Amino acid sequence: QVQLVESGGGLVQPGGSLRLSCAASGSIIRTYAMRWYRQAPGKQRELVAHIDRGGDTNYADSAKGRFTISRDNAKNTVDLRMNNLKPEDTAVYYCNVELTTILRPTSFEIWGQGTLVTVSS
Repeated sequence: QVQLVESGGGLVQPGGSLRLSCAASGSIIRTYAMRWYRQAPGKQRELVAHIDRGGDTNYADSAKGRFTISRDNAKNTVDLRMNNLKPEDTAVYYCNVELTTILRPTSFEIWGQGTLVTVSS
């Protein structure tokens, strides 16, 4: 069984920083694209940042210049460093990983349980 475990959410003041981490565990053969999404109250889930296995990244316009996504292929982890946080960044953040496993050699996606980020003074 494969699972994603997220950590690092919490309450932060506007202008502050947080680092979210996501670790995939289980009988993993290989990870591919890794992404962070977020869902604010009353809104649809949106893609925040994407990183492929080679390290190429893409960001939502709202995240450009403030957020940095990174990964460790050996550890099957992906992080999201968030700087200069704003109240509108308040949301539940979800990790999403595309991978293959011993039992499922065709790539599929799994989701983390979500971690709450609240930006407020």
